[in-house]
Amino acid sequence: MISIFNDVIGPVMRGASSSHCAAALRIGRLARDLMGGDIQQVLIEFDLHGSLPATHQSQGSDMGLFGGLLGWDAADARLAMSPQALREAGVAVEIRYVDLHDPHPNTYRLTLSNATEQHTMIAISTGGGMIEVQDVDGQRVALDGGARVEISGRVLHPVLPVLSNPGATLPFRSCAELMAHDGGREIPLWQWAVEYEKARGNLTDAEVLAKMVEIVRILRASIAEGVAGTTYADRLLGHQSGMFADHMQRGALLNAGVLNRTVLYTTALMEVKSAMGVIVAAPTAGACAALPASVIAVAEEMQCSEEDMARAMLAAGLIGVFIAGPWTFAAEVGGCQAEGGSAAAMSAAALVTLADGTLTHATGAASMALQSMLGLICDPVAARVEIPCLGKNVLAASNAVSCANMALAGFNAMIPFDEVVGAAARVAERMPREHRCTALGGLATTPTALRLSAELAARAQM
Repeated sequence: MISIFNDVIGPVMRGASSSHCAAALRIGRLARDLMGGDIQQVLIEFDLHGSLPATHQSQGSDMGLFGGLLGWDAADARLAMSPQALREAGVAVEIRYVDLHDPHPNTYRLTLSNATEQHTMIAISTGGGMIEVQDVDGQRVALDGGARVEISGRVLHPVLPVLSNPGATLPFRSCAELMAHDGGREIPLWQWAVEYEKARGNLTDAEVLAKMVEIVRILRASIAEGVAGTTYADRLLGHQSGMFADHMQRGALLNAGVLNRTVLYTTALMEVKSAMGVIVAAPTAGACAALPASVIAVAEEMQCSEEDMARAMLAAGLIGVFIAGPWTFAAEVGGCQAEGGSAAAMSAAALVTLADGTLTHATGAASMALQSMLGLICDPVAARVEIPCLGKNVLAASNAVSCANMALAGFNAMIPFDEVVGAAARVAERMPREHRCTALGGLATTPTALRLSAELAARAQM
């Protein structure tokens, strides 16, 4: 059962990619438990035909997995040093690329051993930090890390912030079911989000809102950090949001209204991500900026409270539930339409919520926003989540502002939201592997991109 806090607005993390770094860390934590914390050797196998051989180093899979094997948290400040820390802990690591034709492009095959025992684990990263452990010691399982599980004589502890509630009865699982459940009452989307998460996680109204307010505060602090300036050696883009802020203050930009503040905050959050600062995958690290930047920028312009921002984020979270349930947030599966497109749809619904729009307005805005981003490819230059990811986050946020206003003005989305999600999934099935976060197509293969990739590789060897 999809959770707003486990799977859509979260995790709170460091690193370039949630489907790489945060998910790998969660897999590593569970693997550590499987070994009772005593690990001496780890064999990691990645399918040659998947996404990980090209991206596991540059997008943080190694960093996250090693941090998880050490028992660290996804927001641990030491994460960038996890490879060195694992070596210092006496753990020998071998990574192999093998011809397996795994069904999922983000498949981790682990063989862990010490002097007395050996265990195996097969797990996949399904997008936005979500995982599924599929096999332990040859036994088929289906574990998402949301519950305490005993297997192979060991206890695997939960790695998600909201625990699974096996007895939960969800009020709805799709947008169509939500609209039928609402029955024309036009109860605000954020209120239905609270009802959903209460049932999913056995929480109270106050606990749901408080959790999202805490996330809003983390995001506002990250935006301020980004505007003030960030640095990190292994990245392509330097500090640019400060220049944008300076031009805004001097009136040297086109008068784009609230969109200028949105672009500023989007850039700031993307720079924090690229500097290994604390971000929130909303719904992913690669698309972490569009939703919070647009919500916080518009809310500040409207002089809204942090509670108002949290309600808007909850509305966005429920739209994300309707995407993650039948489809994915993973660009390795769906291209950037799964990340940036999802972020745009979620943001549009959130902005309608800030404006006190109706449930129909919010879901219509989400539909229009996702409609206009079908087919968006994922082609990270030098396998870094920076170019064209920054521009695509700005695109998603700008799209959301426009679609929110169109919905509020009564524009007809025509295609119900669930049908748009289904269409995106079918588009993804026809999208070549090279355009799904492998850095093997699109802008990633331009002469300039190849030169930048070589320069970064040479810098890393110095």
